[in-house]
Amino acid sequence: MNLSKGFVLALVVTLLVLSAMLAQPFLQYVLGAVLLAYVLYPLQIRLEAYVPPMVAALSLVTLAVAVFVAPFVVILATVVDSADRILQSLGTDPVQIDVVESRIEDVTGQEVDIAGELVNSGREIGTIVFERSTQALGTITFHLIGIALALFLVYYLLKDSDDLFDWLYQTVPLPADIQRELYAEINDVMWGVLFGHVFVAIVQGVVAGIGLIATGVPNALFWTAVMVVLAMVPLVGAIPVWGGAVVYLYLANEPLLAVGLFVYSVVVVGLTDDYLRPFAVDRYAKLNPAVILLGILGGAYAFGIMGLFFGPVILGALKAALRVGLENWSQLDERNIV
Repeated sequence: MNLSKGFVLALVVTLLVLSAMLAQPFLQYVLGAVLLAYVLYPLQIRLEAYVPPMVAALSLVTLAVAVFVAPFVVILATVVDSADRILQSLGTDPVQIDVVESRIEDVTGQEVDIAGELVNSGREIGTIVFERSTQALGTITFHLIGIALALFLVYYLLKDSDDLFDWLYQTVPLPADIQRELYAEINDVMWGVLFGHVFVAIVQGVVAGIGLIATGVPNALFWTAVMVVLAMVPLVGAIPVWGGAVVYLYLANEPLLAVGLFVYSVVVVGLTDDYLRPFAVDRYAKLNPAVILLGILGGAYAFGIMGLFFGPVILGALKAALRVGLENWSQLDERNIV
């Protein structure tokens, strides 16, 4: 390796490290943008047959905002309404502080200043609240910036998708046909994980949630969301939640509802996992359940919530790269990269 090549290699490595440092604080949002752009890409291709790429990408980003923001607004309004009702239920008549002070003085023989103590406590609480509010404001600002960054990334990933693919084919030092084979296998893994674990988890969580709602389990919507997350983990699924709900109903002297929820969960909820998940994984991802479990758990620790999806994808991409690379290893030296 001559000096010029060594310099270029060192420069590229240095810039890669610096770029990773820049992206690391917003890694969750970057990964989320990649996932969302990947899901929306087929729609982008169809829309580009009728409108320019910029209009298609902007329309899909707007659709994504509406789909994700609208449920958030509904949930937030529900929380606010619940909090208001709780406060109203706890409302009582104002307490006469001077009467309480007199009563304490009669009993203990010591004068007390409840109002003064309340003021001092209020100042201390106000200071703590202000400090926490400042931290909360910083956190909210960070997440708003992250969401805006993710939306911009989704827009440009969709709008410039053709240029991105052309750049990949020209930059990756592999023949075009081998690249196409590799990308096709990674695409199968992506859709297998997306459908076999994300979509199936949503279906399984919702179906199990219907059983909780029908049997009158408290906070059924919250537990439905929990089951959606747990359903992404193989061998765990929604069993801890609906199993706990069955025990709760039995202890609440509702044995018929407990038996009904148990039968419904085992039969109906079980079918969604027994049939939909193997179909998707065997058809697309073709990954061993142990590999998927490792990817999900390891991905969650390494990348946070987005790791639940990208963990299995990374292991699946490794499998695809090894297979394609080994099958074409002897041919790589004999072929020109185009």
